Amino acid sequence: MSPRRVVITGTGVISPVGLDTATFWQSLLGGRSGVGPITFFDPSEHATQIAAEIPDFDPLNYMDRKEARRNDRFVQLALAASQEATRQAGLSSAQIPAERMGVIIGSGIGGFSTIFEQIQVLLEKGPSRVSPFTVPMMISDMAAGMISITYGAKGINYCTTSACASSAHAIGESFESIRRGIVDVMITGGSEASVVPMSIAAFNAARTLSCRNDEPERASRPFDAERDGFILGEGGAILVLEALESAQERGIPILAEMVGYGATADANHITAPAPGGAGAVQAMRLALAQAGLRPEDVDYLNAHGTSTLLNDIAETQAIKAVFGRHAPNLPISSTKSMVGHLLGAAGAMESIVCIETIRHGVIHPTTNYEHPDPECDLDYVPNQPRQADVRVALSNSLGFGGHNVSLIFSRYEE
Repeated sequence: MSPRRVVITGTGVISPVGLDTATFWQSLLGGRSGVGPITFFDPSEHATQIAAEIPDFDPLNYMDRKEARRNDRFVQLALAASQEATRQAGLSSAQIPAERMGVIIGSGIGGFSTIFEQIQVLLEKGPSRVSPFTVPMMISDMAAGMISITYGAKGINYCTTSACASSAHAIGESFESIRRGIVDVMITGGSEASVVPMSIAAFNAARTLSCRNDEPERASRPFDAERDGFILGEGGAILVLEALESAQERGIPILAEMVGYGATADANHITAPAPGGAGAVQAMRLALAQAGLRPEDVDYLNAHGTSTLLNDIAETQAIKAVFGRHAPNLPISSTKSMVGHLLGAAGAMESIVCIETIRHGVIHPTTNYEHPDPECDLDYVPNQPRQADVRVALSNSLGFGGHNVSLIFSRYEE
């Protein structure tokens, strides 16, 4: 049996710049930053005192109080985003056999806030006071588990954890599950909620966060010569992937088609990318080969673009290696310039950016790009959105540990 075509029938976003896909998208086009002073705890002792929080997220708008109390914030964000995605895809009224619908949700850290809080309880009040819900709240697979329970999805169900590539892996593996005929529908994406003292302290110790505390909205500046690290963000992003024939039988509108997935390992270093972005080069080439596309067929690239020194240089080198003479003409933007780095949820949110770019024919800017870096010399769509006819879009996700994922989306055509 030849591989099946896979389309996207729903998206959902909970982000620092919007609690739904439409608001999120309009915020990006307007260059709105979600970065500000940390409010979740007192950050005064930390070198970094800013993050991309979602202060207006209220879980009680999406679930009852009991459910909210029994789920870590990262699960709450995933469940909230899944409501929008499944509603758009019409899954509530769809006659899809439970065994033909699956869930894969990526998270790099999982219930970090629960772990941090319950360790404090253990140390301050003793073992008898540790919550009985600690384990189900902290484990990274619980977002996938809760979405499966909520929608009665009895097909393939698990979590991908590969640092900043987690949700890109989740989407890629969901794509493959549908292509191979294992399931007909996949609820997939990622979620992360790790703006807690330990994560800020740990990333500061690794010297990866920006310390531009006096101007938070200008702190995340991918590819800019004065970048000094990434901004930690939080959020959830969910997509509904579906076999083309299933979507056609249901008569549901198709947002875009997914056509390529490439995944590799650097086998190089725990945090630094391989020289020249070699792993990213191979991931992009694998995705292009699977999609049957040439490099010049790609109209837009959503970069991993973290605003860290080594990543931005390595990714630029990788893009040049893959796209050659097309590279200088390829529009590139980094969503992280406005929402920060959502770690395990970044790939899913940036995949939705690619889908919205294809649908609306406009590319969101890379904000805060003010000082060109000679080693990052491509077209990063600086500071202003750009109208463009985008038929094919590629998204990169690169994670600590040397994980590389490239996903390709295209305009749906009969």
